[in-house]
Amino acid sequence: MRRWRNPLVYRLLVDLLTMEERHVIVTYRFDHATIQELCTQLEPDLMSPIRHPTGIPPDVHVLSVLHFLASGSFQTTVAMASGMSQPMFSNVLSRVLSALLKHVRRYIIFPQVEDLATVKGDFYALGHIPNVIGAIDGTHVALVPPHRSEQVYRNRKSYHSMNVQMVCLADQYISQVNAMFPGSVHDAYILRNSSIPDMMGQLHRHCVNSTGTGYPNLSWLLTPVRNPRTRAEERYNEAHGRTRRVIERTFGLLKARFRCLHMTGGSLFYSLKKVCDIIIACSILHNLALRRQVPFLQEDDPDDGVVAAVESVEPVEPVDSDEDEAEEEDNDNRDSVIQQYSQ
Repeated sequence: MRRWRNPLVYRLLVDLLTMEERHVIVTYRFDHATIQELCTQLEPDLMSPIRHPTGIPPDVHVLSVLHFLASGSFQTTVAMASGMSQPMFSNVLSRVLSALLKHVRRYIIFPQVEDLATVKGDFYALGHIPNVIGAIDGTHVALVPPHRSEQVYRNRKSYHSMNVQMVCLADQYISQVNAMFPGSVHDAYILRNSSIPDMMGQLHRHCVNSTGTGYPNLSWLLTPVRNPRTRAEERYNEAHGRTRRVIERTFGLLKARFRCLHMTGGSLFYSLKKVCDIIIACSILHNLALRRQVPFLQEDDPDDGVVAAVESVEPVEPVDSDEDEAEEEDNDNRDSVIQQYSQ
């Protein structure tokens, strides 16, 4: 005789409508209206193929995953708060990440030709350096490494991570992200094996501002002068510093808003593919928050033609990643910028 399994009963514990706006933003990082918009966008991919009264509603999918990404808590803790089991939440997390990544070209966009004038103007306001269309740097996201290649993921600060390359605009909007490479990989290697060189090669006389640490001095990549000898070079370095700080602020805001990416949230204990998906999903949500002008609040705060800008399909383990190659080279573009500070 066939035994029928007991139906899986979902106990609804989340009632968004009864929560104050500030508490919603603190818990989920978005306001009521933006959460509703996000649920509407993702609903077609989150609806169960078999609809029954014990299924988890799409809005609870979204709320539980937003809580998980924002808090950096364990799955069990978030699952209990959402009224589901840990295995159930694990499935929910995978489904929401998959649904979010389908919208990546809608939210992470490298500047298009028609946007360049505005983008350059915004960057010029930061440090008075002309023709800048992005600021680039890498940041580390801690993870539990696979046993077979543990050393590849150990970074220079002696913890395991993914080295994530990002480009941002002057308003901290993320315009490109590469989450493919382990923590031991040098920034120059990631840059050379990303889509950025090809994209910048098509944009003549435009440049990206870098931190300079570990980056080569290329015609389209502005780096600081290592040993300035003139007042013009010193003034250029000061302007360069004011311009590049936007990428540092972007990393800070991204990791503060989504604590799962911050060291205080612990190390991500997932497959490499899911770690990459989490990083990209948080980048999408970061841009959505900026687009909707959602303030960042914490508990203790007071009252197609789109350029592919994401690289994270499968994590890469390069054969040769020891790249201390950021030597000084002639750079007519940087020299022309420095020249304006001699006047």
